[in-house]
Amino acid sequence: MKHLNFIQLGLLVAILVLAYFVYDSIMEPIRFNSQKEMRQAQVIQRLKDIRTAQVSFRSVNGYYTADFDTLVDFLKNGQFPLVLKIGDEEDSTAVIIRDTTFVAVFDSIFKGKELSFADSLPFIPFSDGEKFELQAGRIERSRVMLPVFEVYAANKSFLKGLNKDYFVLDEGLRVGSMLAPSVDGNWE
Repeated sequence: MKHLNFIQLGLLVAILVLAYFVYDSIMEPIRFNSQKEMRQAQVIQRLKDIRTAQVSFRSVNGYYTADFDTLVDFLKNGQFPLVLKIGDEEDSTAVIIRDTTFVAVFDSIFKGKELSFADSLPFIPFSDGEKFELQAGRIERSRVMLPVFEVYAANKSFLKGLNKDYFVLDEGLRVGSMLAPSVDGNWE
């Protein structure tokens, strides 16, 4: 009888260990996908912030920059011209006064964030300090030269440290395009 109880206890332990391994094998890809989605969301937000900075840079300078140092300096030190019109343009007898003032770029587009945020903009979240790939230039469309930019983060950059067995081999995340005048991201 004692021999039978010992075998039953051994089988119970084996069942529990196997149940744990089955549960863990089911949960591992679920945990990976959860981490992947969380990381992608943060990288996408950073790409949106870079897009906002690039569009602001272009509104002042007429082109996009291919240099993060230039973009960060623009965010920290750049200014937008703000034209104030005083008077009624509909009234032909009124005098219209236009006054130009300047507002800080960073405070205008990143309200509530610390200025040090601009320094972190070039770096891919979760990548141990890797920078986004940034390109800018011009393309011709209907005999018109249009400014374009592209910012790219490879999946391997921001999925570091996650289980490689479930690594997704898609194209990574990007915003803008060097082939078309677009500021959309490939996640949109």
